[in-house]
Amino acid sequence: MREAKYYVKLEEDKVECRLCPHTCRLGPGRRGICRVRENREGRLFTRNYGLCSSLALDPIEKKPLYHFYPGHFILSAGTVGCNFGCEFCQNWEIAHGEPEVVEITPGYLVEEAKRLKSVGLAYTYSEPIVWFEFVLDTARMAREAGLKNVLVTNGFIRPEPLKELLPVIDALNIDVKGFSREFYRHIVHGDYQPVLRTAVQAKEAGCHVEITTLLVTGLNDKLDELEELVKWILAELGKDTPLHFSRYFPRYKLKQPPTPLETMQRAWEMACRYLNYVYLGNVEAPQANNTYCPQCGNLVIRRQGYRVSFPGLVTPGYCRQCGSQIAIIM
Repeated sequence: MREAKYYVKLEEDKVECRLCPHTCRLGPGRRGICRVRENREGRLFTRNYGLCSSLALDPIEKKPLYHFYPGHFILSAGTVGCNFGCEFCQNWEIAHGEPEVVEITPGYLVEEAKRLKSVGLAYTYSEPIVWFEFVLDTARMAREAGLKNVLVTNGFIRPEPLKELLPVIDALNIDVKGFSREFYRHIVHGDYQPVLRTAVQAKEAGCHVEITTLLVTGLNDKLDELEELVKWILAELGKDTPLHFSRYFPRYKLKQPPTPLETMQRAWEMACRYLNYVYLGNVEAPQANNTYCPQCGNLVIRRQGYRVSFPGLVTPGYCRQCGSQIAIIM
């Protein structure tokens, strides 16, 4: 247990959490939507500080991050809890279940990352926002050690805590789970406007940002809605922002059939008309996983599963054929 940041005390020993836009008001003994922030005698405590449910050395492409140190490995850690209730949750066992956990320290993660020659640390698997205090402490220590920090997040956080965290974060993959309030309200159990604000705030802070959208059959896969999302990315984040459309498979509470491959292909083709770097996840589609030079079309990065090669790229990120700079951090 650790006293939480970002809350205010109210009358009768109640508290209001101000970490995420839910702003849960909690009486004594009550926990927030995330399940890991609890009112104890009029003070808000985080129940998951230092509790780790998952730890692995992953290819950075698995996050997915395709334009941030491609071909490298990153030590990835997750906790328990989430401030969304996605009915298609891919990691529901740790986000909403009671998995086994082990206790770790920021120093342990930093030393493990150095020992494994990892490019840095990724806070992922469950929602790192509800691990805020531990992520902040660890990211500060990792930054001092010369390591990179990556958030794989739903982006549902208030601007004030995000402002404190971003100076020690290098890259984010943000799940924009759809582009309609109805989908977020009924399927995700949240709101998408704060997520969009997080993406813009991270970009303005100088962080590398990539966007992922899981296309759920019949719920958020309409082409006109996806086009609105793509246009928003173009206008607010820029045409060099990598976008990942990921194929849905039945999971947790949702029983919709897997996303049709035709839907994935149409979404990819549409997005490529606006953005320079669009990818498909959970799909065998080499053309939609490789990176091509936006100027001359030269293949610069080839991806076969998580195997990465650079046939057309010159360090630190130029097209070997035409010399154009590729929007990539190496």
